[in-house]
Order: sequence, then structure tokens, then C-alpha cells
Amino acid sequence: MLSNIFLIKGKNFDDLNHLDIYSYPFDISGKEDSLFIKKIIEGHEKISKQNIENFRLDSIKYVLDTPISQKIEDQNIFSMGIDNQIVIGLIFADDDNPYDYKEIFEDLAYEMLINEECCFFEDEQEIENFLITLFIDIRRYGEEVLERYYEIAFQSSDIFTKVFLFGIDDVGKSSLIRRLKTGLFSENFYTPTKKFNIEYLQAEDGQLAIWDMPGNLKLRKNWLYGIQDTNILIYMIDISNQRSFKESKEEFWKIVNREEAKEIPLIIIANKVDLLNLNHQNQNEHLSRTKTELMNYFEFINLGNRPWQFIFSSVKTNYNLSKIIDSIFHIIEAK
Repeated sequence: MLSNIFLIKGKNFDDLNHLDIYSYPFDISGKEDSLFIKKIIEGHEKISKQNIENFRLDSIKYVLDTPISQKIEDQNIFSMGIDNQIVIGLIFADDDNPYDYKEIFEDLAYEMLINEECCFFEDEQEIENFLITLFIDIRRYGEEVLERYYEIAFQSSDIFTKVFLFGIDDVGKSSLIRRLKTGLFSENFYTPTKKFNIEYLQAEDGQLAIWDMPGNLKLRKNWLYGIQDTNILIYMIDISNQRSFKESKEEFWKIVNREEAKEIPLIIIANKVDLLNLNHQNQNEHLSRTKTELMNYFEFINLGNRPWQFIFSSVKTNYNLSKIIDSIFHIIEAK
């Protein structure tokens, strides 16, 4: 588990007396820690020269190095360089694997630095806020995602049905999970999901572990981490936003056509039926016509012999949500 975060800043890392050192929640800047800090910098610079992968944030001209792992004085350290003038480091428990946090460390740092109110590392309060925010988000990731992931990984698949829920941004994935777990729905309750979450749902027919994958474009690369050992895929579409159909179709087939996903059962959820303004008298006819249009556009006929099902839904009005749960277990049992 993450225990501390620090930032070392200076134009000349060889001059320890002129470095600015910040840390949270524990101080590492005391005189007795100067040798420790020197080892961090020397180790980071040595390994970074061998690991030249980095990426530039064009909007603010930062260059971020790929994080590297070190063991210094029994401390488990994972550090990232910025512009050869800043080192941001995480300190973990001895038995943690820092590379479990690589993606979240990079993604959160990236998101915070491209933000309009990004940290330029000039003001002390600004730096402290940056570190505290990063610490809390990475710590939460460890507690809510990694620990639960390991719980699932080491338990029999008979205990949990693993559901991989994905789709582009703003289709209603997180709202669906909240609705299923709590029965509640609120407009604009969620900000866009920034990392994958694991939520547990006790249903009548068994327990579900639902992996909620972020739909943001730059975070979709992480979808591939969630597919392993999945029992069923659920892809969600916002049928009220036809402008998103092309993007949604492309992302759908990128995943479904992958070798590791080809035999996994699938449910396609066409969400936000409430926004279609259906006339109650011809609702079934309208939905039938809409389904045909979606089937043709998304080319679902090419799914072949894989077990799959198409379901209209409205998370807002609770339309067909119980059908989704029933269909998950029905498809799994029939497989």
C-alpha cells in the first residue's frame, strides 16, 4: 500500500543544499535523510538513462519519464522524472509491486498536468495540493481496485461472475452500476470515470464483480487489462446520440475481435431509451425499428456463434435493468 509521496525539485540535483523537497504525509527532508535523498536521485538518474521512454505534454512542454523502481534503505520507491528538474516519487510497503501502479501513476500525473489549472511547481501551496491529490487518488486505487482484484484472482470463479462493462464515455456505465446497487439515479451524479473500478453486486442467482471501464479516449488502452478471466462482456451504447455511433462501433469491434475476447459471451445494452420520446401506443414498433437500424449499422450479425443478447435500457427510468441481471446469469448458465 502507498505510504508516502515526495517531490524533489532543483536545477542541479548534485547540490543537495539547494533542492526543494516536499513530501506527504511524512517528512523526508530532514538532515538525517540527505543520504537517502541523494541515493534516490542517483539511482533515478542511473536507471533513467537506460530507460529513455518518455512523453511530452505539448500544452505545457513538460517531458515525463517512465516511472522506475528502486529499493533504497529498505524503502520500496517508484519515481518519475519531469523535465530533468523534478522527481516525483511514491513509497510503498515492502511487499507491494510498484508496477501494479504504473498506469495509474502515469495517467493521473498526465491528467493533472494538462489541466487548465495545472501545477507549474512554482508555488509551495500548489505543490502540496498536487502531492496530496495524487496521494489520495493512488491510495484509493490501491484500496478499491488492486486489493479487490486480488480477492477475485485468488477465489474460485464459482464465487463471482466477472462482468467486463465497457463503452465510450457518457453512455451511462457508472450510473448503471449505481442504479443496480442502490436503486438511485441522479442527473450528473458522476464525473467521467478516470480509472477502472470494481463493484460487487449480490443478485438472486449469485454474486457479480462488475469491472467498470473508463470510456475516455486516452484511457481506453486500459480496457485490455480488464478482459482476462472475464465471464461476460457488456457493451453499452447511448442510442440518443447518433453522432457517437461511428466511434462506438469502432471501439466495439476493436475489443470484440481480439483473440482473447472471441469466445466470451456478450450483452449489448442500448441505453437512454427515455430520450427517444416514444409514443406509448407504438412503443414496441418504434423500438423494433430502432433495433433493426442499430443491428445494421453496428453489424452485430458478424458476431457469429458467440452467445450474445441485445437489450434496450434506460438507467434513468429503471427500464429493463432487472432483465440485464437475469440475462447475465442465463447466458452464463447456457454457455
